[in-house]
Parts: sequence; structure tokens; C-alpha cells
Amino acid sequence: MDITRDIQTLSDFKQNASKMIKQVQATKQPMVLTVNGKAAVVVQDSESYQKMSDGVEYWETVRVLKERIAYVEKGGELIPAEEVFDKLSKKLCIKFE
Repeated sequence: MDITRDIQTLSDFKQNASKMIKQVQATKQPMVLTVNGKAAVVVQDSESYQKMSDGVEYWETVRVLKERIAYVEKGGELIPAEEVFDKLSKKLCIKFE
């Protein structure tokens, strides 16, 4: 991110919203908007946001799986799959086959 280009005041953004949105879409770089000299919000194109969101979800899943593997490796209790599916079936009112 080019800090001198990609930080703008909210007032400037209001006056030049169309131009600045086109810049964000073209460069795929987020823009930080400030209020009273402090960062307030980030404007980002939807495609880049979706990629970032997908990446966060992926790494959160990896983190949880690593925790679960470590738990099992340290002798943590395992629950048979049939029991898990039975509980889910009752809770969600669905049948697993």
C-alpha cells in the first residue's frame, strides 16, 4: 500500500467518491479514510475483500484443525463418529446415511 496515495480524508472522499472508487477498483489496493486525522474506515474492492475473507476462513479452519490434532495427540478423548452423527441428527432434525 502506498501510504501517501491510499490515505484520504473522508471529506475528500465525499467530494471525489466516484474517482476514488474507480482508483480502488483499478489498483485493487484498499484506501484508508480518516476522520479528524485518524484512520476510520477502509474502502476496498469487492473481489479483493472476498479473497481476503476466504483466506481468513481458510486459516481459521487450519488453526482449529491443528488444535484438534494436538488435543488428540496429547491423549484427548475421541467420540465415535456414529455418536457424533446421532447427536447432530437429533439436534438438527436430519438423517445421515
